[in-house]
Order: sequence, then structure tokens, then C-alpha cells
Amino acid sequence: MKDISSRTLKKILREVLSAKSLTEASEEMAGFPRMKTINALFGLLLSEDENLKWKAVTFFGSLVAELAQQDMEAARVVIRRLMWNLNDESGGIGWGAPEAMGESLARHEGLAEEYTPMLISYIREDGNFLELEAMQRGVLWALGRVAETRPDLVRPAITWIRPFLNSSSTGLRGHAVVTLGLILGETGLKDLKKMADDESLFTVFRGGETRTMSLKEAVGSIMEMGGRKSEL
Repeated sequence: MKDISSRTLKKILREVLSAKSLTEASEEMAGFPRMKTINALFGLLLSEDENLKWKAVTFFGSLVAELAQQDMEAARVVIRRLMWNLNDESGGIGWGAPEAMGESLARHEGLAEEYTPMLISYIREDGNFLELEAMQRGVLWALGRVAETRPDLVRPAITWIRPFLNSSSTGLRGHAVVTLGLILGETGLKDLKKMADDESLFTVFRGGETRTMSLKEAVGSIMEMGGRKSEL
């Protein structure tokens, strides 16, 4: 397995992730070198196939968390590469990088403590603000993902999440609702009252599946769970 080319590994990953569940894919890919697999996954983060992209994001985060348990510096290098992809100097756009970063931080406390402030900076106008709407949605999703496991680390982002509630984009408003709900639970409902009757639809990936819901449903789910975060 050590001699497998990056191109071949990427092809295998694409086929396995497309055809199998994440559990099955993880088992099948267990014999491949971790760093080579992570490097191959970078390309799949850009996939226009939403199912493949989210499987790649989830698998990426699990591998980076495993890597961090054994070699923290190697995991830092991976996170820095994601950050580089989000840098204007990289010459790229960084599709999927915020999501992969969020998934990795959500799964490892040490990485979360080090890099959550950087993740927050991508929605700060006085920080490393990302201009593209799709990237903003990615950051909001990533912050929500970290909030599922370490909400206190994401709490400083609330100031910069709230303006997205007034966005003209339903997708941005929806992701802001979900993320605030994950951070604040019912205590954040005062921010969301104006959307309690909004039937506008948006799509979000949570709990291993892509869901389409209305803003009204998103706000309602926060009320129903009484502060529990697992339902979103």
C-alpha cells in the first residue's frame, strides 16, 4: 500500500466514498497510509457531488483527529494547509476547506483550542473575512460543527454570526440560525423570532445527512429540543 500513487488512491477513494457508507469506507481504507489518504481527500473536498463532498469532509476530519492523537505537529501541518488554501496568496478559492477544518476541530480538543479563533476570523470583517457566499456558508457550518462538541470555544463568534441573520441569502440566514442554535440553544431564540414564520427553504448537512428545511422549521427545532443540540 505504501507505493500506491496519489492519483490511484484518489480514484479508489472516490469510488469507495461514492458507493459505500462512511463506516464501510473507513474500514476499507484502513490499510492505506493515513497522510496519503488525507492528501488525496483534499481533491475530493472540491467535489460538486454533495454526497461525495460531505463524505470526504467527514472522513477527512476523522483522519486528522486520529493523526493528531499520534503526531500533533503533523496534524497542525494539515490544518495549516487548509488555512493556506483559504489565503488569497494561494491562488485558489479553498472550496471545502472551512468544512474540513470545522470537522477536524470538532473531533480533537487540542486542535480546536488552537485553531477555532482562526476559523472565527473567516467571518470577521476585521479578520480574514471570506467574500464568497459559499465560503461564508462553509464557515458558518464549520462553527456549528465545532459548537456540537465545544460550544464555549465558538461562543466568541456570536457577534459575527448575528449579522448573517439579516442576509438576503436564505442559505446564509439558515446556517446562521442553525449555528446560533447549536451555540446558544433556547437562550438564542430572541435573535431568531423574526424567522419563526419564515417558510424560506435552505439546505444543511447535519447528523450525517443533507436536509432541506425552512427557517421556521430550524427555529422550531431549537424550541423543541429545549437546549439539546443533537436534533439539528
